[in-house]
Formats: sequence, structure tokens, C-alpha cells
Amino acid sequence: MSQLIYFCGSMRGGRQDAALYARLIKKLEAYGTVLNLCDRIGDTTLTVEILVERECGREKMIHDKDVRMLEECNVVVAEVTQPSMGVGYEIGRASAMKKNILCLFRPDSGKSLSAMIRGADNGDQIVVKDYQETDIDDIFKDFFAKDGL
Repeated sequence: MSQLIYFCGSMRGGRQDAALYARLIKKLEAYGTVLNLCDRIGDTTLTVEILVERECGREKMIHDKDVRMLEECNVVVAEVTQPSMGVGYEIGRASAMKKNILCLFRPDSGKSLSAMIRGADNGDQIVVKDYQETDIDDIFKDFFAKDGL
């Protein structure tokens, strides 16, 4: 069954992982349709400054569009290594909608994952995985195999 996948990654919170997001999105396409802004999330030429300039005055439209996609999706995959208030908000909204959520964190980044994200892991609806990029194929395979996802 092809899934509708909502991918979350930092946009305005920092663009250091944009190339990684593009690679993750490419791998997710094997499991279904990635709904949101794939080209922008993985675009390494978009800096925070460019995003803010382009999106100025469009925040309500962006919010409403992203919430609609969250409502439509079957699952959410969030790369949470780069702290982002928007990604945290999306995870919270998806959790309230009872979506299955996979959060990915790279401990070798030197950053600490928010207790609100790590503590939400219940091994069922919300799963948090520490990973290295070489682990991602197995993580996706296991996540999408559970409960017929």
C-alpha cells in the first residue's frame, strides 16, 4: 500500500541538514508519496535569510497548507537533529491527529534532543530513533513494515 508521507525538517531553524533531507526524501519515495515541499526542504541553496524574505507575509498560507497536508498524510517522518520550533509544532499536531510518527536524531551531531520529543516515544504511534545515515534503510524498512504501514 502506497503511503502519503509528510516529511519534517528544519527550514527557518537552520539549513545545515538540507542535503541530508534531500537524501532522506529520496529514500522515502520508495514507500509512498512525500507530500510537502520536497524541493525546498532539500534545497541547499535556500538559506534562512532567503526563506524569510520569500515567505514574508505568507506565513498563514504556509501554516494552513502544511496542516492540511498533515491531515491528509498517513505517516510523518521528522528529522529532528537541527532544533526547529516548526518541526516540534508539526510533531505535536500530528500526534494529536493520531498519526504514526518516526523521529530521526543523529547523536553524533553534538546536539541534545528535546526531552519533549524523546519522551514522546511510546514505541507505537511515536518512535524516536538515534541513527547514522548508513542505518536509514533498515530504520525505514522496519518502520514501514509495522502494522501494515
